[in-house]
Amino acid sequence: MAGDMLMIERLPGWRKRLRVGDLVAFTTPYDPGRRAVKRLLAEAGDTVCVDPRSKHPSFVLVPKGHVWLQGDNFNNSTDSRVYGPIPLGLLHGRVTWCVWPSPRRIQNGAEILPGHFTDS
Repeated sequence: MAGDMLMIERLPGWRKRLRVGDLVAFTTPYDPGRRAVKRLLAEAGDTVCVDPRSKHPSFVLVPKGHVWLQGDNFNNSTDSRVYGPIPLGLLHGRVTWCVWPSPRRIQNGAEILPGHFTDS
């Protein structure tokens, strides 16, 4: 999506309509002058596996007032795996449309995989 022109929802109450799988625009925690777009992977209270490919995976509990954002390109994305949980105050809005170069509606990309995870 680098270079794409996006339409971002910022209507009152947009944060309450956020769902896992939505694309969101946010200010990066390490560079306040830079904005990015990532997929919302987890909300406050959810537990996230930082790198499921690791032989010794680590888990993070997303704290209240934060979300976990991850890029769709797992191997080449600076996201919550680097930043940690992102404060809700850094979010600018939910991406709803790509306006240019190829106009299209942005759909929620959530795929729910049932499972039980343990620390063992």
